[in-house]
Amino acid sequence: MSASPLDYPAPYLLIDGEKLPAAGRETREVVNPASGQAIADLPLASQADLDRALEAARRSAQTWRATSASERGGMLKQAARLLLQRSADIARVATIEEGKSIHETRIEVSVAASTLEWFAEEGRRAYGRVLQPAAPGNRALVVKEPVGVVAAFAPWNFPIVNPARKLGAALAAGCPCILKPAEEAPASALAIAQALMDAGVPPGVMGIVFGHPARVSEHLLASEIVRKISFTGSIPVGQRLMELAAKGMKRTTMELGGHAPVVIFNDADLERTLDVTVASKFRNAGQVCVAPTRFIVQNDIHDRFVKGFVERTRAISVGDGLDERNRMGPLAHARRPEAIAQLVEDAKEKGAVLREGGERLDRPGLFWKPTVLTDVPLSARLMNEEPFGPIATVTRFGTLEESIQEANRLPFGLAAYVFTQSLRTATVIGDSIEAGMIGINTTTISVPESPFGGVKHSGHGSEMGIEGLEACLTTKFINQV
Repeated sequence: MSASPLDYPAPYLLIDGEKLPAAGRETREVVNPASGQAIADLPLASQADLDRALEAARRSAQTWRATSASERGGMLKQAARLLLQRSADIARVATIEEGKSIHETRIEVSVAASTLEWFAEEGRRAYGRVLQPAAPGNRALVVKEPVGVVAAFAPWNFPIVNPARKLGAALAAGCPCILKPAEEAPASALAIAQALMDAGVPPGVMGIVFGHPARVSEHLLASEIVRKISFTGSIPVGQRLMELAAKGMKRTTMELGGHAPVVIFNDADLERTLDVTVASKFRNAGQVCVAPTRFIVQNDIHDRFVKGFVERTRAISVGDGLDERNRMGPLAHARRPEAIAQLVEDAKEKGAVLREGGERLDRPGLFWKPTVLTDVPLSARLMNEEPFGPIATVTRFGTLEESIQEANRLPFGLAAYVFTQSLRTATVIGDSIEAGMIGINTTTISVPESPFGGVKHSGHGSEMGIEGLEACLTTKFINQV
């Protein structure tokens, strides 16, 4: 590993309350995407490490289940307070390892704290119900119980919030959780775990492991100890995990890819729409599963929209996320620049017009210019594959029916956005678009109390909200005569 001037904490495995360092284990480098420099050696879990984590979760399951919802919630609330107290350090570490701007990671710490606080409260509301008895003296009950040990897999694009979502839901419901965060951004997840430990979460209830993704997932999912899987990531990996889960009849929550349409009607407030959508498109360098990407703009305002979008895109300051002046950092993964370059070139070869960007920045690191293409034919890969990067496409439409047809054309159904001042149009298209989350005149579609999930190939089930808690609970009917 190269020497680094950055103050970055040494990552570790967390198993049964013990922090296991890299020494004596297989490792991989953690890289700062703003410089391309290795900043740490990450320990990878062996089969023995995974078995130990499973056994610790099994052993702690009954004790954690028996811990009152109020007591569990108190720990989650204290962890939320600790996150806010440590916000500056956690945000800095997340920016170093993932790349997004410090402005975004500060917000992410706050959202993670709100998420833990939400689940702390909602865990006390895992209500059952009493049914009307069939006869005097009978008692019919519906009760909610923890599903058991949860295996959770989190991606790198939101290295603070994703672990908080998965740990918060499981722990609030009374389930131990073994979490495999992304190897690209380990320290952020470990900061969440540290706050939970400092708040009193017992050893064994929470395990944090890193490793070769296929090996870790296959080993955990093969164990009868694991009863529920929560995965956020790509569609092919999600499909593979569902196959593995089916063998053990394990419950699954799958939050997979998207390719969000943004339908903009002639009557939209154009200036506000531009301000909102440009900021949302290039948040985290477009590495957001719900990022607005396919801009479908009605004919009368198309040219003005393109002009305003390009002007705002050109004004975005790109650079090291630790620099307060920058609003967009690098891509987080070394594979992303080449993948995005191929999508852009394919679109241009098929007739798309490049209006802005379309190439890497000439500097060290994984920086890509914010990119806008228009007149992109539907045959282009970019119109059919999630770019997961700072690329926006703009196409035209004429009628409401045409916009709905294009919005629903793909097998994805995670997020969609609509901008219009017509109540009727908003109602019709809101009912017609096939997506798990729809923003009308806003790109804010996720808060702790709302369900987060998609339909079609974008997955099933929801994280967050009461739905996220319910995913970690089973329903039992008791009829007592």
